[in-house]
Amino acid sequence: MTTLITGSSGFVGLALAEHLLATGETVIGFDRSPPTEAANRAFAALPGRFVSTIGDVRDVDALRAEMSQHRPQRVVTLAAITADEARERHAAQTIFEVNVGGVLAALNAAADTGVERVLHASSGSVYGRSGRSPVALREDDTPLLPEGLYGMSKRAAEEAAMRLASIRGLPLVVGRLGTCFGPWEADTGVRDTLSPPLQVLVRTRDGETAILPRAGRRDWLYVRDVAAAMATLLDQPSWAYPLYNLAAGFEWSLADWCACIAARYPDFSWRLAESGERANIDYFADYDRASMSIQRLLGNSTFRPRFGLTEAEADYHHWIREHGTDLSGARAHHD
Repeated sequence: MTTLITGSSGFVGLALAEHLLATGETVIGFDRSPPTEAANRAFAALPGRFVSTIGDVRDVDALRAEMSQHRPQRVVTLAAITADEARERHAAQTIFEVNVGGVLAALNAAADTGVERVLHASSGSVYGRSGRSPVALREDDTPLLPEGLYGMSKRAAEEAAMRLASIRGLPLVVGRLGTCFGPWEADTGVRDTLSPPLQVLVRTRDGETAILPRAGRRDWLYVRDVAAAMATLLDQPSWAYPLYNLAAGFEWSLADWCACIAARYPDFSWRLAESGERANIDYFADYDRASMSIQRLLGNSTFRPRFGLTEAEADYHHWIREHGTDLSGARAHHD
């Protein structure tokens, strides 16, 4: 089986490629930049075959050429600009060109070259203001009220992708990703909103105290679980629904994460910000978003989340050690 992934050198793209390669599949990576050397080394040790191709996701001709050459049966659209407010001010048009136009280019190329199915990666950011309510966010009845251009572009991409797939006869399923963190996350230049768990690890590495604006309870989604969920949808013979929330299914707080990190790195310190004090960990919102329901996914697939707080922290620590990404400045208790 061959799968082409747009945005393959990004955080989730690398994690999905690693998951598919571990099962012996061929993965065609399509990105503006090649994978890191660490990723290439990890991929080379896996039974599958990874082919890196360089191109702009907005270029339908380049996408069509790669799909014509490699003949993937499946395409995953992950290329996106995860924009913060600063980027919104100066690159609003580019955000939509990539996050919407890039998806449509990939779908047209897929339809032109006989791709059998497409998984479009959307985001829980489409729920926006609905997340201020404590009620779980559901695919079928939660209003989509995105608050930033990233969420707005992801909503537009969902709707446009479904329309284009319908008129072009292309099997498509949409997966709305929760708040991801874990291996391969990095500042790639198009990911402005680094996850709070990674921000804490950076403070740990730099020997700084992490100051949280609040405890930060959320359904934090470990990237290995989202890769497994996406692979499950790709392998599913048919989909009962056109879209699924791909989320953790359980909650914990960033304060809990800090406590786990402090247990492993005794020199690390953290605390909640005092009244009027500026935090150095950014949640990118002034509220804790409601969790995303995964009942539809659980009821219509074999996927089951594996990484709660302790499992994710242990796996992430092992990954950091294995790939030589040492948290210099932090003295760890090694297992």
